Amino acid sequence: MERKAGSARVRAMIILGIETSCDETAAAVVTADRRILSNVVLSQLDEHRPYGGVVPEIAARAHLDHIDRLVAEAMEQAGIGFGDLSAVAATGGPGLIGGVIVGVMTAKAIAAVHGKPFLAVNHLEGHALTARLTDDVAFPYLLLLVSGGHCQLLLVEGVGRYSLLGSTIDDAVGEAFDKTAKMLGLSYPGGPALERAARGGDPARFALPRPMAGRPGCDFSFSGLKTAVRHMVEKMHRPLSEKNRADLAASFQAAVCDSMAGRARNALRGLSRSHPEVRTMVVAGGVAANQTIRAALTELCAEFDYRFVAPPMALCTDNAAMIAWAGLERFRLGQADTLDFAPRPRWPLDPNAISAQIRATAQ
Repeated sequence: MERKAGSARVRAMIILGIETSCDETAAAVVTADRRILSNVVLSQLDEHRPYGGVVPEIAARAHLDHIDRLVAEAMEQAGIGFGDLSAVAATGGPGLIGGVIVGVMTAKAIAAVHGKPFLAVNHLEGHALTARLTDDVAFPYLLLLVSGGHCQLLLVEGVGRYSLLGSTIDDAVGEAFDKTAKMLGLSYPGGPALERAARGGDPARFALPRPMAGRPGCDFSFSGLKTAVRHMVEKMHRPLSEKNRADLAASFQAAVCDSMAGRARNALRGLSRSHPEVRTMVVAGGVAANQTIRAALTELCAEFDYRFVAPPMALCTDNAAMIAWAGLERFRLGQADTLDFAPRPRWPLDPNAISAQIRATAQ
């Protein structure tokens, strides 16, 4: 439920953002003139490493243990008090619901005590709008959102205005990286470990499939690629030699790059006909930190004479600066949320696309 933000605003808006949707506890302060006054992130890698993945209950407890300290640290680094804030924003979903609740309740409490507006931010919108914080990208633009839980191509036409062009029909690309890394015996988190291993490997040694290659549309698929790697691993003597591990990692990464570039190429071709005014492609999300993927997408954009934008590494993975900025984008449009907002484990950027899928399935 939304209400209009109050008219009493400082000339330079200042927003406190809180992010707790997965396994990073984060707080940040951002201004309307695109300055990040603080951006504090506490990773929970050590807590989850023994399990090879994020354990929701452990994540929620860690958020609860550290969130107050991190908010205080972010405010101290920014050199401001709560009275200087224009509003307080927090990830309202999607994500692990226990963690989302911690962040939302913390933000609501700060907003209520200090008489500030509260903004519940869609975590995906935080990623989607980061390029406007870092590079002042103008609407509209094509967004490739790639992370452990999401793989989507979207047309971004404005704040809250997203059209889904394609998404994964099975695994998200970040999930495929993590699971493949585990099969190769690499450390957690798997995505960065696999990228490091691939640097010393031969990407042409193993003939891995390019999912969805040659098919129309912009949907992704990575399950078959992951299965192909598993079959190759099963045929090899184990433990894997360093060469086999590096070559498999490089071959997998090359297949992912080719697949992602192929689906994005379809999106660029379609937009050249339907939305010729779109001249920028943005990649966001944790997987956007992968340098090989960035290089492949940079080359693709050069082919279509598109501007390519990827946020700095620290703002690709989950952080609170993107939440503060997305909240600020909404707030200066006069939007805010009431304190009865309910955290959401699921929250699509384009709900119309989800509804269309449901209708198609039912027919």
